[in-house]
Amino acid sequence: MQKNTNRRSGFTLVEIMIVVAIIGLLAAIAIPNFVRARNSSQANACVNNLTKIDAAISLMALETGAKSGDALAGDGSTLQPYLGRGNSGVLPYCPIDTTRTWGNSYLVTTVGAAPTCKLNTGSITNHALVSNH
Repeated sequence: MQKNTNRRSGFTLVEIMIVVAIIGLLAAIAIPNFVRARNSSQANACVNNLTKIDAAISLMALETGAKSGDALAGDGSTLQPYLGRGNSGVLPYCPIDTTRTWGNSYLVTTVGAAPTCKLNTGSITNHALVSNH
């Protein structure tokens, strides 16, 4: 009795194509969910920053005796000591801000006015603080 030794082991082209198609299908399902989760987490991080900035405005106003309507420095220097970062810390910025700077991310005008995200436009929204002011 002779054994057939010409038979090769391995995957056929059809089997490889099926595996690639399944991986492509899984990627088509997963990638939009990943993008949606990323956008949601960036919006949540921005809202958390806005909440901290709002609390810093209130704390600064209590400590310095500032009244509602008093102007604040737009560069964030007035609030920096009240953001828990010390005088030499880095000011927060919106996660979608590619320049990673306070001035491009947040608009802080007066005591009593809620801070806003300048990047709350276009396809990235929901970067708004719900405030009781």
